[in-house]
Amino acid sequence: MEKIPITKAGFEKLKKDLETIKNVSIPENVRDIEVARAHGDISENAEYSAAKERQSFLYGKVQELENQLALSNIINLKGLKADKVVFGCYVSLEDIDSGEKIKYQLLGPYESDISKNKISVTSPIGKALIGKSIGSEINVQTPGGTRNVEIIDISIEED
Repeated sequence: MEKIPITKAGFEKLKKDLETIKNVSIPENVRDIEVARAHGDISENAEYSAAKERQSFLYGKVQELENQLALSNIINLKGLKADKVVFGCYVSLEDIDSGEKIKYQLLGPYESDISKNKISVTSPIGKALIGKSIGSEINVQTPGGTRNVEIIDISIEED
């Protein structure tokens, strides 16, 4: 299987999420099941059904996080140069048509969050930006239509 790029911070967050589920959420859920089972007939017990459904969700989430960790390839951002768009960098773009400016960080799919302007290197915009330099104009097809943007700045901001 192909390795998925991730920052060290992103990898640590996945590990923390997995640890929380295993050490907090699952034990709480086991207690919830025991309490619900103590109420008697489990065939008509909504609490029991909900707790069992939650158990299934939690074990699915554990499996998902373990798979993500196994497929992760930690990329060290220290020492990166900001002369071309690379994984982990921040890219400031100006929409050529509207003049609107926006700044994105390019990350792997496990860390992307468009509400925080963190886009995946596998997204249409991410793929179009990789390897480009300041002043490059890019036309990219997005779900919202074609966007014409110019790279106005590239930076590496270390945590």
